Amino acid sequence: MSLHKFYPIFDDVSWLKRMLPLGIKLVQLRIKDASDDHVRAQIVEGQALCREHGCVLVINDYWQAAIDLGCDWIHLGQEDLDEADLKAIRAAGLKMGVSTHDDDELERVLAFAPDYVALGPVYPTILKKMKWHQQGLPRVTEWKARVGAVPLVGIGGMSVERAPGVFEAGADIVSAVTDITLNHDPEGRVRQWLEVCK
Repeated sequence: MSLHKFYPIFDDVSWLKRMLPLGIKLVQLRIKDASDDHVRAQIVEGQALCREHGCVLVINDYWQAAIDLGCDWIHLGQEDLDEADLKAIRAAGLKMGVSTHDDDELERVLAFAPDYVALGPVYPTILKKMKWHQQGLPRVTEWKARVGAVPLVGIGGMSVERAPGVFEAGADIVSAVTDITLNHDPEGRVRQWLEVCK
């Protein structure tokens, strides 16, 4: 099954309620600093919403909850890889996407046979402080040549205007966060994203 080219990331299911009806087919729920009960309640609600709208739900970080609640996808950062039980994740049939920022991380990740690889930040990002400088479009092209058939997600500083260049550079999927959540018209922005990611 191929993943949709537009991959928004939201921190609460309230966003999913607003945005999934617009036609989003791939979404990540990235909840930070919350209790286990809150996380699990969000995942359960997110699963129901995604099933209703025919959308693929990816859970960031909380791999044990994802296993327990019968999720299909998780996303792990490099730090998560240190702590996650990858055998248990695979045994549960979960598909896995992983973040990468440099050559060493990419080599490490490819050894785990990920179901997609995210490269970032392609552009400067305001979402979180990172030790990595922007990667730029040439790195996207290089990464795609190295990952081959594995879907490549471009993330970091993404906007509707930048998306075509990122696809042209080799990304299969483009992920956006603040371009939507900080927009004065998030619904309108998602419609623009869906148009550019057809």
